[in-house]
Amino acid sequence: SQSKKRNRAITARRQHLKSVMLQIAATELEKEESRREAEKQNYLSEHCPPLHIPGSMSEVQELCKQLHAKIDAAEEEKYDMEVRVQKSSKELEDMNQKLFDLRGKFKRPPLRRVRMSADAMLKALLGSKHKVCMDLRANLKQVKKEDTEKERDLRDVGDWRKNIEEKSGMEGRKKMFESES
Repeated sequence: SQSKKRNRAITARRQHLKSVMLQIAATELEKEESRREAEKQNYLSEHCPPLHIPGSMSEVQELCKQLHAKIDAAEEEKYDMEVRVQKSSKELEDMNQKLFDLRGKFKRPPLRRVRMSADAMLKALLGSKHKVCMDLRANLKQVKKEDTEKERDLRDVGDWRKNIEEKSGMEGRKKMFESES
């Protein structure tokens, strides 16, 4: 019962705040509307002087010519403004599209660690139509192992006792000098 009362109080508080916010918004809208109306009246009084209709026909014709000239100027200004608005709205659309594209490119999904072999990873990246083989040893050239001089010497030497006997004395030294040159 305690939590129900608490929930009701919270709900009532929310409703009260909501109604207060709506009242404030309504008064703001009224203020904005009255401000716009005052601006409109100021503009009209500034740009449209009160009309006085002359008595003679020639003065009426002159007034009509002036009004037509003003209408033409206003139409040109309106057309220029419409073109500007269209141009800026097109630029805005293009920028929004670029922004959307950029956001799309850099959005990263939450990553999680996946155990996957290199073959499976390449297959996932390149698609199933590519045959991928990551067996690195498969593409290696077969190289015939060349005997290095050291290994050849070790093999030729064989038993070390025999080698010492061959190199002992003058004949051994003679053989060493012959093999070096």
